[in-house]
Amino acid sequence: MNTTAQSTTASAPATSAPAWYELALCAQTGPGFFFPEPGSSLRDAKRLCGACEGRVACLEYALANDERFGVWGGLSEAERHALRSRRH
Repeated sequence: MNTTAQSTTASAPATSAPAWYELALCAQTGPGFFFPEPGSSLRDAKRLCGACEGRVACLEYALANDERFGVWGGLSEAERHALRSRRH
């Protein structure tokens, strides 16, 4: 999960964030970590997601809300797109 201007939860995370977000490791990390510059490594963000208890809920949230940018639930934009395609 991430919080930036690109995210729907960025405007008011305390009031509109999903329940799992309060315990998510990304809530304690800056948004640049999950929305790196194009061509930057996603390895560290994915590693943090892998240790997060909210990873599955975060991924489902991103898929349900068609989040197109950043790392969500441990997957990149391309990986979420591929997963969406396999599910349909």
